[in-house]
Amino acid sequence: SEMKRTQMYFIKCFSSRTSKSTHFQAVGLFTGDMRQFGEWVKRQVFIIQLLDCVLRGVAQVMFVNNPLSGLLVVIGLFVQNPWWALNGLLGTAGSTVSAVLLRLNREAVLAGLHGYNGALVGLLMAVFSAKGTWYGWLLAPNLFMSMLCPIVSSALSSVVSRWDLPVFTLPFNILVCSHIAATGSTHPYFPVLHLHQNNSFENLSLPQLFLSVPVGVGQVFGCDSPWTAGLILLALLLCSPTICFHAILGSAAGMCVGLVLAAPHMDVYSGMWGYNSVLSCIAVGGVFYALTWQTHVLALICAFFCAYMTSAISKLMSVLALPACTWPFCLSTLIFLLLSSENPAMCRLPLSSVSYPEENRVQSK
Repeated sequence: SEMKRTQMYFIKCFSSRTSKSTHFQAVGLFTGDMRQFGEWVKRQVFIIQLLDCVLRGVAQVMFVNNPLSGLLVVIGLFVQNPWWALNGLLGTAGSTVSAVLLRLNREAVLAGLHGYNGALVGLLMAVFSAKGTWYGWLLAPNLFMSMLCPIVSSALSSVVSRWDLPVFTLPFNILVCSHIAATGSTHPYFPVLHLHQNNSFENLSLPQLFLSVPVGVGQVFGCDSPWTAGLILLALLLCSPTICFHAILGSAAGMCVGLVLAAPHMDVYSGMWGYNSVLSCIAVGGVFYALTWQTHVLALICAFFCAYMTSAISKLMSVLALPACTWPFCLSTLIFLLLSSENPAMCRLPLSSVSYPEENRVQSK
């Protein structure tokens, strides 16, 4: 009887371990980059592949290669404004189809790397439009500009690839600024909102200050809804807790710099000081560098530097009646990626092997 009890004990232990490992495997199917699902999609018809590419392209704005994360972001965009979300999806699809027609690298297309700039182009063209929502004629320039994204991206890539650097959101910056400069606020068909700096100050509100941190993450997509920001953070957490943490950290850093530089409180509350720092902190904090405590500190420094760049570039661009977009993120992060250090703990990963931070850390060991 004692032997039977011992056998039963070991059987229970083994079965519990097996069930735990099964649960972990099931969770792994939906987290990270969903590689197994991606392999399945490659064998499906074009429409399913396109849908997967669009969702991954939306998520790749935040360096996330996960279609479920992209779906959560899309839901968040519809919560903010259905018209904006529709334009963002059209931009992503147009950019992806353009990359397919140009026969650009298939793996990059399937990973959504030729969709995220189109997503931002479509989304921000709708955000900056003075015609308001459901102005159908905007879809035409939206589709045209988004289909130019792979061309601009490929051209820039041929230059920055000499230093093994990504193009980031430079195509989005170039194309949206070109559209706004070409049309302006007085255009009869495609007028843009008149951009002006807010110089009004209000009493500091701690609840609004606290809320500005997640809202700063949502402002990467031009959204100021806390509900949208919450869904975007959930999307980041699903793929990578490290990315989610650095997004919050970067937004908090941008908020602090905004307060130090005596920015109008409404600008700080709306998250406008945080979104560039969010992207910079994520990029350096585990995506393009293997995550160590040294690169974690470097990511925080980059986030602070990016916030200062945001202030400077915003003032320079306002002279031309143009938005800062993500120019501060691109310039500051490229500077930090060009850092030459002999410290082995601050190792920049080859562009071809970049994945999500947890995978990068495993691969770099």
